[in-house]
Amino acid sequence: MIARLWHGRTKPENANSYEKLLRTKVFPSFDRVTGYRGAYLFREDGEIESEFVTLTLFEDLEAVRRFAGENYEAAVVSAEARKLLSRFDQRSKHYQIVITPA
Repeated sequence: MIARLWHGRTKPENANSYEKLLRTKVFPSFDRVTGYRGAYLFREDGEIESEFVTLTLFEDLEAVRRFAGENYEAAVVSAEARKLLSRFDQRSKHYQIVITPA
């Protein structure tokens, strides 16, 4: 199993809209990818910006490539999400999951 880790930040006034976008459109659209196994969304609200961390799970690197393309480390950010984000990682990190909760 592969974990794909990515960070994005919004202005506080865009945080709720961005979270809603992820919940209702972005994450559900990933279900079409063979080998996609779900996602976690982490949020920390600060005075200047809100930080979002996504952890998406994939069966293997081939599934990540089906999701992101051959240049699989490049961030996948929709045009609608880009309008709400103030800044974001251009690249995602990938980790092999070696221990999971019992």
